[in-house]
Amino acid sequence: PCAGRKGGHKGRARQYTSPEEIDAQLQAEKQKAREEEEQGEEGGDGAAGDPKKEKKSLDSDESEDEEDDYQQKRKGVEGLIDIENPNRVAQTTKKVTQLDLDGPKELSRREREEIEKQKAKERYMKMHLAGKTEQAKADLARLAIIRKQREEAARKKEEERKAKDDATLSGKRMQSLSLNK
Repeated sequence: PCAGRKGGHKGRARQYTSPEEIDAQLQAEKQKAREEEEQGEEGGDGAAGDPKKEKKSLDSDESEDEEDDYQQKRKGVEGLIDIENPNRVAQTTKKVTQLDLDGPKELSRREREEIEKQKAKERYMKMHLAGKTEQAKADLARLAIIRKQREEAARKKEEERKAKDDATLSGKRMQSLSLNK
């Protein structure tokens, strides 16, 4: 047995349909079709014309029924129990001419929330830049403290530098005086 082929099941006996059984099934189907045609002729009093025309109309009805069955093909038990689900939305295809692009587009909840979030963020940033939010006030106060500390540090460095310069200048004077002697 090859791995790629579908083989018969091991151990099962094969069943063959005999030609007589096949003929019997075909005859039973033909007989059913004849009985249906006779019932159709009895039901239609005004349509007692050509049997070919009646057969064509029956065929066209059958093809329409087949299309309906195809469209409403149901899974599992749905075919047995007829249930109307009010929440089920039947998909309808729209033509391009029916689409309304110019009309106001209704947004989903997520899209609306996203837009509101962006607008709130923009409002907050404007208030923040204007210095009206609590966080902005705290930031400005912290910046003011840092500026004062930096100014004081710069002033101390300046004083130290001046002190060094004075010390170096006085040291040079001493050296120059000692050289002159």
